[in-house]
Amino acid sequence: MDAATCTTCSGPCAPRLLGVSLRPYFLVLPMTISPSATRRRFLSAASGLAVLGAMPIVARATTQSTPPTKNLAMDHTHTHEKIELLYAVGANYVPKALTELNHFLRDHYSGRIGSMDAGLYDIMHRLRTMLKVRTPYEIISGYRSPQTNERLRTTRGGGVARHSLHMEGKAVDLRLPGVPLDELRDAALVLKAGGVGYYPGSNFVHVDTGRVRTWRG
Repeated sequence: MDAATCTTCSGPCAPRLLGVSLRPYFLVLPMTISPSATRRRFLSAASGLAVLGAMPIVARATTQSTPPTKNLAMDHTHTHEKIELLYAVGANYVPKALTELNHFLRDHYSGRIGSMDAGLYDIMHRLRTMLKVRTPYEIISGYRSPQTNERLRTTRGGGVARHSLHMEGKAVDLRLPGVPLDELRDAALVLKAGGVGYYPGSNFVHVDTGRVRTWRG
């Protein structure tokens, strides 16, 4: 039927049937996301959102929410020790967990324990979240004393930096079983959280909390 002219709005209104106004309605169907998306596609999309990924996200809720927890799991390739723990709740680090991690990532040559930068753990946590894996990291090197660093620098053909951030507890060499090494590197580059070194010959990726840079070793 033709739309009638409404005496109230002076224009065409919705058709009426038996005195009942008929209004348009919309049916919203759930959208299905294909499970075939790969980690590499995710990283490609995430690279354009790197800045957003570095910004805190504030969630508005009608009720108080529980702060998110952050967990890590690691296996040390030299000491053969294993560790799995909760190291932070929300923005607060757990002191006991940081002490345990300092010991776990000690200089495995001398046994000296350094003070590790907790920012490394946040990078590692974000990497596992981004890559959607729960497997433990394999750790090659964490803290390195100045004496150990100098000895390695002079006996390994220049593969160790004189002012390595390992000596400051700001670097770790690692790999993630089940994730190709180049994908781990690419994910670390997307974060733009510090330095990223790629060592395919030795099968590890170096990450640190220094300035943003990248290199191949």
